[in-house]
Amino acid sequence: MTTEPGLRESKKQETRQLISDCATRLFLEQGFEQTTIAEIATAARVAKKTVTNYFPRKEDLALDHHERFTDGLALAVTGRAPGESPLTALERSIRTALADHSPVVGFTGPQFARMVADSPTLGARLRELHDLREDALASALADGVPDSAPAGAPRTAAALMAAADRLLFRRIQELTLAGRTDDEIEATLAPEADHVLASLTAALGDHPVAARP
Repeated sequence: MTTEPGLRESKKQETRQLISDCATRLFLEQGFEQTTIAEIATAARVAKKTVTNYFPRKEDLALDHHERFTDGLALAVTGRAPGESPLTALERSIRTALADHSPVVGFTGPQFARMVADSPTLGARLRELHDLREDALASALADGVPDSAPAGAPRTAAALMAAADRLLFRRIQELTLAGRTDDEIEATLAPEADHVLASLTAALGDHPVAARP
């Protein structure tokens, strides 16, 4: 039988999703900056305090899956196959995300991409999330780092890996705003990704953190 705590948790998730869906619809219709928390609460038929309880920051209503985004690079490294280097795992993760047209690497669709591009607030928040993504990767790389590695080695490797990831993200957003379909973006990005990842490998090929098994 379903327990009462389970029912409460299910209800919370339903309410959270309802608020998120209503917010996304209003943001796309009106723009992020122009939409108020009060309007979102009215659309979701909840109190304003309920909205802010679930989403303390207005930006989190638009970038609802930010935890998945900030943890993505770190999880690619910590979940790598036995004997696989962090660099190889990251490259594989990026290529898979491109093939899957994953929102995590920038495949957000033209409406969403335009909404973010038109909002200084969301632009600033997205840059912050990229920084947090890099920080999480640096922490993951620091786990099990060789004793002989310089103290700043995890941070150096993370900065270069995250820069490559951020470059591809921005390129996908740029092509999305230019009206390209996801398939066209993937085809365009394939050789560009090859170049970026080859440059990353050249920079980190013998790095004591990124290249270790």
